[in-house]
Amino acid sequence: MRQFFATENQEAISFGSTARAGLRPHSDIALTGAHFVASSLLPTRWGKFVAHGIADKLGKEHLVLTLGEISDGEPVLTRIHSECLTGDALFSLRCDCGIQLRTALQNIGDLGRGALLYLRQEGRGIGLHNKLRAYGLQDLGLDTVDANLQLGFAADARDYSICKPMLEHIGVSRLRLMTNNPAKVTAMNDLGFEVVERVVMPASRNPHNEAYLDTKERRMGHVFGEDEG
Repeated sequence: MRQFFATENQEAISFGSTARAGLRPHSDIALTGAHFVASSLLPTRWGKFVAHGIADKLGKEHLVLTLGEISDGEPVLTRIHSECLTGDALFSLRCDCGIQLRTALQNIGDLGRGALLYLRQEGRGIGLHNKLRAYGLQDLGLDTVDANLQLGFAADARDYSICKPMLEHIGVSRLRLMTNNPAKVTAMNDLGFEVVERVVMPASRNPHNEAYLDTKERRMGHVFGEDEG
């Protein structure tokens, strides 16, 4: 049976049996201020994912990666990951973002089922260039929280409301959430999703991020595994 899917401009695209891989038809999520753009297969070293493009009301381009059957009502291993160009793509040792992204994809691949939401809110919501400004202040001795405050931003300016239409689009309502940040659990609960488990992620401490991770634990409420301090 062939199944058709629509992109943003409503062009019908036949993906045939790839529907079983998780490609989903256009869903009317525009009422929430977001809209689905397109889906495609995305083969990676961790498995053949499906990439779903979601744009928010400001035009930011967010991404959901899914693997396996996830709309069956069972809890889904999920990572909500905010963009970090320096850590995700440039392998910076100043943070734990890159290792958490790769670990999440590995965990999903090993299980054969899961979802990763990639949110375009660099630098805890302040943007790439402001993150570099914050890094400069940290080089002078401020911690990650005080650096943001010194620049006139909140300690954490991220907004997780976009997760609601993203998760609704892929048919997921119950999460096994991969995070060391209890605030994400609270945010998902507030949006109406059930977090049945918080799965601890590696922090991968090194001399360049030790103070940063200590600040996240001491001032931002992050909870690390026993081996991460």
